[in-house]
Amino acid sequence: MKKILYIYSALVVIFLTGCRDEVKKPKVIYDTSNKSGVVTKNDSTQIEIADLPIQMEGTSYLIHPVGDLRVFEKGSKARYGSSSVNDVSFTISNLGEYEITGYLQNLKFQKVDSDSIRPLSDKPVLILTATYLKTVADRTQNQVMVYTLTDSDTNKDGKIDTGDIKTLYLSDISGENFTKVSTDLEELVDWNLIESKNRLYFRTIEDTNQNGQFDKNDVLHYNYIDLGLNKWEIKNYKPI
Repeated sequence: MKKILYIYSALVVIFLTGCRDEVKKPKVIYDTSNKSGVVTKNDSTQIEIADLPIQMEGTSYLIHPVGDLRVFEKGSKARYGSSSVNDVSFTISNLGEYEITGYLQNLKFQKVDSDSIRPLSDKPVLILTATYLKTVADRTQNQVMVYTLTDSDTNKDGKIDTGDIKTLYLSDISGENFTKVSTDLEELVDWNLIESKNRLYFRTIEDTNQNGQFDKNDVLHYNYIDLGLNKWEIKNYKPI
């Protein structure tokens, strides 16, 4: 019995140690080699597909979510389309109330009376959420989209994924004026819309000690943007 307890305890220690190592994995690696722009090609087991288009209420644009379909196979020699392919889902995004979520490589926009489709970004990104600010559009006629995404390989592992810094972007409902509003190398904490003032508030955290982590020793920055204006201007404020 004691031997079993000893083995169990050892396994728990190994598990907890592994978890701590994973948590401590840096989101930013600092050097002067400018490797952050180097991103590996897509894995050969990934296939780019698009979901059916979405039209936000009151808009004249279709939004096509684009992402990677990952195919899991039983054997290493299996081929696509063979009977060995398991559990393939052809849905890459989820739609909530005026919000698209997922792990998307891009969004493509199409005016309803046109066959032309344009991408949101011409650079590699991973889009986590895309939110249409319907209440702002109703009050100001400014049709704005808000995005949380990663846009740079900040941990320099050769790919853009959720292990990198999360950022905040805005665009028009057409996908044009795609603009980064959070500061480079600052992690987006959260954002919130104050409808009565048409203001988008957001917080970011700066790795002031440059240890690659975002923790209690770093500095929070508080910002807002007046979406009632035609030009997006980021303003800092100090609630504490």
